[in-house]
Amino acid sequence: MSNKALLTAGLAAIAARAAYAALTAAPPGGQARWSRTNHRGEPVTLLEGPAVAAAAVAAAALAPGLSGRGRAALATAGAGALAFGCYDDLTGSGTRRGFRGHLGALAHGELTSGAVKIAGIGATGLAASALVGGPAPDIVINAGLAAGGANLLNLFDLRPGRAIKVALAAGSLVAAGSPAGRRAAAAPAGAAAALLSEDLGERAMLGDAGANALGAMIGVAAAATLSRRTRITALAVITGLTAASEAVSFTKIIERTPPLRWLDMLGRRPVPAAAASPAPEPEPQPEPAAAAAEASWPGHGAGTTADQAGAGPDQAGLSPDGPSLAPAARR
Repeated sequence: MSNKALLTAGLAAIAARAAYAALTAAPPGGQARWSRTNHRGEPVTLLEGPAVAAAAVAAAALAPGLSGRGRAALATAGAGALAFGCYDDLTGSGTRRGFRGHLGALAHGELTSGAVKIAGIGATGLAASALVGGPAPDIVINAGLAAGGANLLNLFDLRPGRAIKVALAAGSLVAAGSPAGRRAAAAPAGAAAALLSEDLGERAMLGDAGANALGAMIGVAAAATLSRRTRITALAVITGLTAASEAVSFTKIIERTPPLRWLDMLGRRPVPAAAASPAPEPEPQPEPAAAAAEASWPGHGAGTTADQAGAGPDQAGLSPDGPSLAPAARR
């Protein structure tokens, strides 16, 4: 990694630790507002997300070796995702999940916090893409990378450390492309790495604010530094995984794939034996028409599904992954 990229990553890491210490010492609105219960039934704080996102945005805005428009694009995507993700973290009810859930609610006149977040992150992603510049097709591709990256990374924030590991892997792929890619990915990667220990230790979690912001910034880093062909491929992967999340559980796939399970568990506390073995699924019961209609909207959403419901789909036999509206019982 170049000296400029290392400097940016180091600045982001120091800022993330400082922001996290300040926020946990005096949580805005009180500690209870930011406290959630994880998959063990233990409390975790959502303050990791704002700390990581704010640090990444600040470091990107000051990053040496990037153009003024490049710094502005990274900061715009990160700040927008932070703001709308934080709004969803604190106000989302979790009753509607998934793009289908939120858009279905909107079709019936209900404006959910997830729908607001989808629109907001889409708008800030488009603004960031305009700052990156280029012809109209590139603007569309790059906006998709920013908004899609924000949504996709949130899909992985279901178990300790998972989303940060995915962010670091994605950032490494962008960084491998060129020196410009290393400089652009340094801020989100440095901030995320700085608080990985808090996440793995199950003391804190990214929530929508952190996961959306990191994903959006890595998407912009890709948009600003990769070839069009590579960006189209990346966007296709993001779109495919997002669509797959409506039908399959990423957690189930990880659990059943030994190399992925090993990576997922790396650095984490051991999973209790009782939690690791899924209970038999109950026999399906007939549903009233209204309940059946509600069940026809599987989730995520700018939110996730059963993996967030305290025990996760492997333990509950419920619906698949998606980014969550209510991280209250996400992991």
